[in-house]
Amino acid sequence: MFGCLVAGRLVQTDVQQIASDKFVFNLPDYEHVNHVVVFMLGTSPFPAGMGGAVYFSFPDPCVGQVWQLLGFITNEKPSAIFKISGLKAGEGGAHPFGMMDVPQVSSMAQIGVSVEALDSLAQQTPVSNASVSTVDSFTQFTQKMLESLYNFTSSFALTQAQMTPNPSEMYVPASSILKWYENFQRRMVQNPNFWKT
Repeated sequence: MFGCLVAGRLVQTDVQQIASDKFVFNLPDYEHVNHVVVFMLGTSPFPAGMGGAVYFSFPDPCVGQVWQLLGFITNEKPSAIFKISGLKAGEGGAHPFGMMDVPQVSSMAQIGVSVEALDSLAQQTPVSNASVSTVDSFTQFTQKMLESLYNFTSSFALTQAQMTPNPSEMYVPASSILKWYENFQRRMVQNPNFWKT
């Protein structure tokens, strides 16, 4: 039903169902994780009028497991990216996992999904530092990626006088990379989703 991608390096689909409406993923090495992606697998949708509240739990030596609401996923919004690196101990709140028999390992964080009514999800407030990725952050990532590509390719730039003919190498003028970069940025500003078509 659900999957979890940890910072681009580990995809988990082996969710533990701890109640008919509660699911948990273990998150090893959580101290080195910045973002997690929680997504629906597409095998079975939420029941009508329902969605999934997404929680993050990590061990706090003072109080035990602390659960924090990150946000939610629904049939209409089947995935979300959450930043977990800035979450602080002791900032947990009310959560549906407190009375559950959730197998917890003291050195492992967990992602929990609680199936709840959409009306209830809309009234909940996620923890402030768990910013859900938006188009703006995607645009920012794309611009940084483009800048990185341009800077990387520019580091190999040669003048025509410095070039040594080599029939097995192709050369791309730096001006064409710059033109592509500027066009891509312009298109991102006009329509951040242009690349989907």
